[in-house]
Amino acid sequence: MIFQKSKKLICAVTAIGMLTAFATGCGDQNSDTIKIGANLEMTGSNATFGQSATNGAKLAIKQANEKGGVLGKKLELVVADNKSEAAEAANSMQKLISQDKVAAIIAPIASSSVIAGAQVNNDGKVLAISPTASNPKVTVDPDTGKVRDYLFRASFIDPFQGAVMANFASKSLKGKSAAIYIDTSSDYAKGLGQFFKETFIKNGGQIVSEEAYLAKDTDFKSTLTKIKSSNPDILFVPGYYQEVGMIVKQAREIGINAAILGGDGWDSEKLPEIAGTDALNNTFFANHYSPDDQSPAIQDFVATYKAEYGQVPDSFAVLSYDATMMIIKAIERAGSVDTVKIKDEMAKTKDFAGVSGMITLDEKHDAIKDAVVIEFKNGKQTFKEKVKPE
Repeated sequence: MIFQKSKKLICAVTAIGMLTAFATGCGDQNSDTIKIGANLEMTGSNATFGQSATNGAKLAIKQANEKGGVLGKKLELVVADNKSEAAEAANSMQKLISQDKVAAIIAPIASSSVIAGAQVNNDGKVLAISPTASNPKVTVDPDTGKVRDYLFRASFIDPFQGAVMANFASKSLKGKSAAIYIDTSSDYAKGLGQFFKETFIKNGGQIVSEEAYLAKDTDFKSTLTKIKSSNPDILFVPGYYQEVGMIVKQAREIGINAAILGGDGWDSEKLPEIAGTDALNNTFFANHYSPDDQSPAIQDFVATYKAEYGQVPDSFAVLSYDATMMIIKAIERAGSVDTVKIKDEMAKTKDFAGVSGMITLDEKHDAIKDAVVIEFKNGKQTFKEKVKPE
C-alpha cells in the first residue's frame, strides 16, 4: 500500500508540472539564509517522536547560528507536519523541495513514511536523512537492489536492532521460547520482527506464536489470550509507543508475566502513562542512547537540552540533533548549497562524533554505531547494557 500511494502522489506531482522545480538540484542560492527542511510527525499517532526530533534540530541550528551560521549565512528550519501518515510524508517532501527550496531535509521518523517520500526527494535531488528510520528499505530500493542516492539515516538498522534484542533475550534473559506480536501496517515492525525471529532461532530458541495487529487498534486481549496459551518466556512487540502501551497494559491484566521486549519505537514519555508503571516492570527495548550514560558528550547535551526545553532528551531528540549536525557539516564541506554536492559530502561521513556515539555511513548510507538496551523500572528508563556492532 505504501508504495502504491507513493507512486500515485508522484504521478500527481508530475501532472501539475511541479517536477520542473526539481531539475535545479540546488537550494535558494540568492537567499541570505540556508533552509533545512524537517518532514516530521508533529501530529498524529507518532507526534511525540516528531516533536522531540524538531526540538533536537532546532537546538543544532541555534548553536550553529550562534557560531556565525554556515557559509556566512544563517540557518533556518522549515517544518512540515506529515501527520504521522505515509501519504502526507510524500506531500510534505514535495512541498519542502519545490516551494520552500530547502538545501537538505530531516526525513520522517517512521520507516514507512520515509519510503513513501523516497522517490520525491530523489527526483528533487535533495538529500533527506532520517534520524531513526531503521528498515533496510529506507536506503536500498527493494525493487532494484540499488542504494537510494539521496536517502541517509543517522540510526542503526533493523537487522542490528533485531539481533541485539534477540541476543539479549537468549543470552541475558536466558529465554528459550518467544512470541512475536507485530503491527502489519508498519515496515518498521515487520522488519524488526523478522530479524528478531531469525537471530532467536539461530541462538537455539523457539518461536511459539506469531500474531499481528494494525496501527490504531485498541483492544488486544483476544490475541494476547492466544499468546498466553503458548506460554512464551519472551514476548517481542516491535511497535510504536501508542499501541505498545496498550498491549503491555492488557498483557499484564490477563496474566502474561513474561519479559516483554521491543525496539526504539517504545521511546516516548507517553509510554508509562499508557501502560502504567507497574505493567512496564520486566520490559526492555533497544535504543540509540541513554541519558544515564556518563560520557561527557551525552551529559553535556542532556544539560544543554534540559536548559532549553525543561526536560531530558529522548533518543529522537538526540538523533535529530545528530542528523542536523551531519547536514551542517556536509554543507560546510560542500562549500555551497548545491544539493548534489551536499549529498556527495554526506555520503563521505566518517567518524562523526555525535551525541549518540561515533557515526560512520557505510556504502548503503546506513549508520554503523552502538546500541543500548533500556530497562523500565517503576516506569523509569534505566540503562541496562551497551552493544557494539559485530
